[in-house]
Amino acid sequence: MFQKYFFLAFRNLKRRGLRSWLTMLGIFIGIAAVVSLITLGQGLQNAIMGQFGSLSTDKLTVTNAETGFGPPGSTAVVKLTQHDVDVISKVPGVEMVIPRLLRPVSIEYNQALGFGYLASMPKDSKAYSTIYDTFTTETQSGRLLQLGDKGKVLLGSEYGKTEGFGKQIITGSRVNLNGKDFQVIGILEPSSTFQINLAILMNEDDMKSLLNINDEYDLIVVQVQKGADIEAVSEAIKQKMRRDRNEKVGDEDFTVQTPISMLSSVNTILSIINAVVIGIALVSLLVGALGIANTMYTSVLERTREIGIMKAIGARNNDVLLIFLFESGLLGFIGGVIGVIIGMSLAFAAAAGANAALGLTLFEVTFSLPLLIGSVVFSFLVGVISGVLPALQASKLKPVDALRK
Repeated sequence: MFQKYFFLAFRNLKRRGLRSWLTMLGIFIGIAAVVSLITLGQGLQNAIMGQFGSLSTDKLTVTNAETGFGPPGSTAVVKLTQHDVDVISKVPGVEMVIPRLLRPVSIEYNQALGFGYLASMPKDSKAYSTIYDTFTTETQSGRLLQLGDKGKVLLGSEYGKTEGFGKQIITGSRVNLNGKDFQVIGILEPSSTFQINLAILMNEDDMKSLLNINDEYDLIVVQVQKGADIEAVSEAIKQKMRRDRNEKVGDEDFTVQTPISMLSSVNTILSIINAVVIGIALVSLLVGALGIANTMYTSVLERTREIGIMKAIGARNNDVLLIFLFESGLLGFIGGVIGVIIGMSLAFAAAAGANAALGLTLFEVTFSLPLLIGSVVFSFLVGVISGVLPALQASKLKPVDALRK
């Protein structure tokens, strides 16, 4: 019986041709927006979370309050100093303290000017190894920067491409940083962490001399002892620094971030973004639902005589109701299927475009079967619900009244 309703509803939609497609347009757009935006949102979340993949669960980062956008710590008014390093190193549970500098810098090569950021390498060989082990760095050419290398830099993979300077930077090339020449000792392999791909690594003494830096640091990386509670160590560092700086709780001009707190902050931001994205997409679906309701009401008015004939030859109220519900449901279902196809196509195209623009494989869009099935089912339900009132109106028409119209 339901099969007959289906074919009858499908025939009626096919007969209305262009009007049916225009009715489904709102559903196309709504479902395509839902699928593409949620899929891209998930891809964005995976990309951002991937940037935290290099974080170790036994390390935390200390920075001073920031005043703008830039590498961590580089925009702080009050800088961290060696005194802060000494204070932190005395906190129970701290195994190693690694102070670092991160500063924007101009880079000139082949008479072309670009910009990047310098990251200092520490003066201690053990700290050196810790940094390399944390980011699992390998070179595609040359070698890693070593303790004692003077006048040399290690470049991220982005600097090994030809697009930026018109000529490829290779191991042994000399690049000009803020007016001073340095030899490229090696170029790193591409990393999933884009900060590393854009970094210029330099020994601390060279960096301080180049930028005329004295006793200041932009961030301090703290290695926590094995088995120690990183959250407890974090709190102990905060208490120690508050006492040293004579600051009250809540008035600190520094932050101590653990991997857990960083991930929690990112997840909160991404959840807000996803909620806004879904809200925007649902507005499109609402427009589609109103379009279906309008079309079904129009269909009832145009087919009043047809409804009267059906009832005159024995069709019951339920039969008429189900025919119209099947029609509205089919509008939602077909619109949902096409919307899913369009949405996934847009998501893959946008991800490919973003990756091509960045020159990295950051956005990885994947099929989410629950999302696809859920979108189609939801669009079908939207269609059915949108057609309930018009279908009820059609089913309640009296044969005599309908045949007179």
